[in-house]
Amino acid sequence: MADGPPCRKHAPEAVRQCSVHHCGSGVDMRDGYRAGQLTNFKLPLQVRSGSAPILLFRYLRKRPTRKPMANVTAKETHKMNHVALLTPTYGRDLELCSLLCESVDRHVGAFSRHYLLVPDCDLPLFSHLASERRSVLPASQFLPKWLRPLPRFVQRKRRQYWWSFRTKPVNGWHVQQFLKIAAAIALPHKRYCILDSDVVFFRNFDISRFEYPNSFPLLNMPNQVTSSHLSHSHWVETTHQMLGLTTPPLPASDFIGHIIFWDQETTRAMVSRIEAVTGLDWVEALCRTQQFSEYMLYGYFAESDAHLSGRHSPTSRTPCVSYWDQPRLSRRELNALLRRADKDDVAFSVTSFSGTPVETIRAVIEETAAVGAPITFPSEAAGLAAIC
Repeated sequence: MADGPPCRKHAPEAVRQCSVHHCGSGVDMRDGYRAGQLTNFKLPLQVRSGSAPILLFRYLRKRPTRKPMANVTAKETHKMNHVALLTPTYGRDLELCSLLCESVDRHVGAFSRHYLLVPDCDLPLFSHLASERRSVLPASQFLPKWLRPLPRFVQRKRRQYWWSFRTKPVNGWHVQQFLKIAAAIALPHKRYCILDSDVVFFRNFDISRFEYPNSFPLLNMPNQVTSSHLSHSHWVETTHQMLGLTTPPLPASDFIGHIIFWDQETTRAMVSRIEAVTGLDWVEALCRTQQFSEYMLYGYFAESDAHLSGRHSPTSRTPCVSYWDQPRLSRRELNALLRRADKDDVAFSVTSFSGTPVETIRAVIEETAAVGAPITFPSEAAGLAAIC
């Protein structure tokens, strides 16, 4: 995960006793758009092919006639129903993102396209990852013109910042959340699977069963946000304020994890709700708030709408073994992490903030491939650090 807080799953003050977390277990210029354009769904989207591998998206000012819409082939319509993969990333996560792409190409099937969303200045770094199934898109395609990146040498704690005359500066962690939402709205697909750069697939994963109009998973871990999770509890509060909902008492549900599925119509409706409640473009509203979680916004909104919630199937875990802590993992520790995988797990994630070398991750992946899929060893798993 790029440019985020020290621990994405847990607030810095809650990084405490947790070392290994099994995700959901019981227990981040030129042709950008104003946010209002992204939520004006009457403006049709046209894909204009430019110099590969970057696809540029333009909104047409005139509504197309019914005839061209009727000419959409059944094959194109079916492709739009496939699930697209979204990965916001940046230069410091290049090696991790490269490993993700390799694992997607090797293990993930039945998706329509994999989109890498990167800061404009990092496009040359990622261009070699473009392929017939993968596009590298500049962040400016999805951000409003009034939000601009500061020069890279203007950093704080190695974070890049975006500035505007409307709000305080926001960092790359915020921008990656904007990109997920904006891309899910603007790209021509009905379903999306969001993958952070630090996710690695080690088993085959066929996501055809999550295509539209089938129901698909909505991660919801009840009672996981407590008063000891200061950032998480704050995100719960601001989420409900921005959605115009009554804030629930703690403990509350947590919707943050890896391999997260979003529905385009639900995302568009969520953005419309934020704009209706705040009276601001949704990007500006989030810039002003700053303390928010995109996954909590989506999760709580989807649950609050009876029509949209019917498209989702609640689940308390995702098929990803996750390490959210900061200390780097050794080869032995990473092998122990993989041994925690059960039969339904298809990926693992070691947060980029742990500093675990990519070489170590590659070595473990090679070992896993050599001996077959990881096996669950309950007794050994119980001897590891407590599950968060």
